[in-house]
Amino acid sequence: MRDSWKESIYLQREELAHILREPLGKLAELCTPVWVNCEALNAMLAEHFFSIPYCSFLYCMGSDGLQICNTVGPKGVMLQDHEIDHSQHPYMKEAIPDWGFLLSDAYISPSEHHPSITALQVVSQDDQTLGYLGATFDLRNLPVTSELYEEPGYWRQVKGDPAIRSTVFQLSRVESRMDRNLDQALSILEELLTERGVFQCQINFSSSQATIWTVDDPFRYRTLDHEALNDPDICLVYPPRAHPPGAAISPNEISRILGNMRDLRLTDPTIYLRIALINIFNGIVNVTFSCDGSHYMAHDEFLKKGPAFWF
Repeated sequence: MRDSWKESIYLQREELAHILREPLGKLAELCTPVWVNCEALNAMLAEHFFSIPYCSFLYCMGSDGLQICNTVGPKGVMLQDHEIDHSQHPYMKEAIPDWGFLLSDAYISPSEHHPSITALQVVSQDDQTLGYLGATFDLRNLPVTSELYEEPGYWRQVKGDPAIRSTVFQLSRVESRMDRNLDQALSILEELLTERGVFQCQINFSSSQATIWTVDDPFRYRTLDHEALNDPDICLVYPPRAHPPGAAISPNEISRILGNMRDLRLTDPTIYLRIALINIFNGIVNVTFSCDGSHYMAHDEFLKKGPAFWF
């Protein structure tokens, strides 16, 4: 897996540019002799439309961004799309590299309302730029060639709702139903995480509920309310499962993580834990406090930081 989503995007765009640059360059050369002839350009784009992989639309435009022929799609020439002004579109505001080919950043198409991307190939003659050959692609039709990125393990802090943060010192924790039986609720969750196939758990201390995902049915979540979190019989619903191979968090660490969360919930009446999430496969702990600030961090780093660090 890649280290970040930005690296995955870069590699994906690099591969797409490699696929598209040569066929667009060849088509631009074919368009050059008939550049001032709208009908001839229409015919040229229609004849060679399928030489551009994954393409949704082809068109030609002058240096000012004004379309000089009709738009051509997989069904042929679209007669109503002549003289469109592309000058204010996102891809026309990007700098075209010296080699004359640009693969734009993705944008939401104003007509289709789907993520799209545009490739621009400079059309020139005798070192004079005539305009651009444009090709639009629907992201749903493009192949994904890069590896899925891996969620980063370094500590990230995300500030929440400014309205909540501005009034946090005027508030005080009100004991929830889970708080009254917190040790029992956390013991039940520990059993589910270590012995019953639960691999992800989100605990909402303030609303007294937990949402869980199991290795037996990973695409559906289940919500445990206060009553379930106060009844050890709930464990009978989930069959025993060995701690899954590949888990980044061990059973012993789960017990300590839940203990730390208990302390963060109860230690301070003003800055206290509201929501926490554990995923045993990626080893990340997410904690959200009363100030609505969230922290994402590796579980071993979380275990090193006691209440004194947070408060």
